[in-house]
Amino acid sequence: MPIQSTGDRDVRGIVEISPEFAAGLKDLEGFSRIILIYAFHRCHGYTLEVKPFLDPIPRGIFSTRAPKRPNAIGLSIVRLVGIQGNTIEIEDVDLLDGTPLLDIKPYVPAFDSYCEEKAGWFDAVSHNALFVRSDERFR
Repeated sequence: MPIQSTGDRDVRGIVEISPEFAAGLKDLEGFSRIILIYAFHRCHGYTLEVKPFLDPIPRGIFSTRAPKRPNAIGLSIVRLVGIQGNTIEIEDVDLLDGTPLLDIKPYVPAFDSYCEEKAGWFDAVSHNALFVRSDERFR
């Protein structure tokens, strides 16, 4: 499993939502990407300082995207391929099978993209994100 969705471009998956929420998917097909907010359901406990996937230096949990967090909530920006009823087909998947989905939001570049901004310690190691896979941190 990649550590972020950029690490496995074109990997396809599906998101199944409860049928009673299917009407909420109306008009979502016009977006090329969506934001998935989910629970890290295999994480137990948390640490306030972690060694990130891409850096050997321990960092504060809130300066990382490490899964073992005080509130074990994750997010992924994935490509929307299509919607059939209550099933959404996506690409660039970085979630485990069976991950509980909390919410879906449309990705809006005018609101969600700030390319000129700094990314702290991550700026120096971001080139590795395409190659690094997750480890045992979900346990």
